[in-house]
Amino acid sequence: MTENEGLEPEAAVVDRTERSWLSRLGPGLVTGAADDDPSGIGTYSQAGAKFGFSLLWTLLLTYPLMVAIQMTSARIGRVTGKGLASNIRAFGSTWIVVSLVLLLATANTINIAADLAAMGAALHLLVPGPTQLYVILIGAFSATLQIWLPYDSYARFLKWLTLVLFAYIAVAFVVPVDWRQVAVSIVRPKAALTNDYLSMVVAVLGTTISPYLFFWQASQEVEELRSKPGERPLRWVSSFRAYRHLDRITADTWIGMAVSNGVGFFIMLTAAATLHVHGIEIQTSADAAKALAPIAGHLAALVFAAAIVGTGLLALPVLAGSAAYGAAGAFRWRSSLSLHLTLAREFYSVILVAIVGGVAITFFPLDPVKALYWSAIINGLAAVPVMVVVMLMASSQRVMGKFVITGMLRAGGWLATALMAVAAVGMFL
Repeated sequence: MTENEGLEPEAAVVDRTERSWLSRLGPGLVTGAADDDPSGIGTYSQAGAKFGFSLLWTLLLTYPLMVAIQMTSARIGRVTGKGLASNIRAFGSTWIVVSLVLLLATANTINIAADLAAMGAALHLLVPGPTQLYVILIGAFSATLQIWLPYDSYARFLKWLTLVLFAYIAVAFVVPVDWRQVAVSIVRPKAALTNDYLSMVVAVLGTTISPYLFFWQASQEVEELRSKPGERPLRWVSSFRAYRHLDRITADTWIGMAVSNGVGFFIMLTAAATLHVHGIEIQTSADAAKALAPIAGHLAALVFAAAIVGTGLLALPVLAGSAAYGAAGAFRWRSSLSLHLTLAREFYSVILVAIVGGVAITFFPLDPVKALYWSAIINGLAAVPVMVVVMLMASSQRVMGKFVITGMLRAGGWLATALMAVAAVGMFL
């Protein structure tokens, strides 16, 4: 008897792709990396510069909770073969999904504008020139990649682009850091119950756990499903093969969110060890790069600035794409980055409008702090109802069949939802 005889068909297939741990990473890794966009970098840098090491605990808290809600979203996509918006429309009502998608698209467009402004300023530090022209060129480049590059090539491009994030970890080991103080601050943080401190906690939570990440990872699981001939939603395949995919989603999400929270941790740590020690407060990620030069050296500042551009190129398609997937699900449009422009005009139009809208906003007198504030407010408002509906769907046999979430995953998802509800209330208080 050969090694494949006696096994069920799915187990008998030799899938070399599944044997490579690196190739198993995809939607979760890209989603986690995209969370560290230029506006997020600005928030983490502000937190470190203003409060030192005393907010590092927030990124340890959000890690398991972020894993829970992202893994739940990914499972919904892979089990049903549909994105979140399509599932919400079928599970609830049209007006609910349309309202949530409008909030999502608005927040994402403002976020795109903030990211483009930061990328333009960072590129200006690397290559002196007109910042506004850089913004236009970056926006056009990102839109072109999403519309014209085939999905397989595009997904591979995004996966390798995540490597730029490790520049922030490298910078943290270039600057002088009191690691003993870091450990003490994590175990016994000096929490000050002031408006400024609590507002920054809310900002970190809103930056780390955002609705566009839920929509993107679920939709990317659907894209992965469609890109492989013969694959079907997990509801319709054998338990053996289904649980193999769920294991992949689990590993992918844990690693992807580790990248997200780990990089955010080191950005905050770097700002605390340099800017806070010297009493320097900043407003944007580009300000952080400039302020690093006289403290950590010109090379560290250049690496920091270059990584802002790289992370922005990773985040822009996720922001624009998640809005497009949401709109397509709400209005029943064809949606896939694998489809030609002529077959999914409405889907690609949303991507284009989101990026062009973001570029346009940068031509107005843009206060980067206010832009991030309003983006966080809208994201915070949208996150809670989206998370509630996601958890209800993931717990419903009508949606998930035998793959309803249970145990620690379910508890973690509801805990993350409760935390974001408190954060949303905190935004107004």
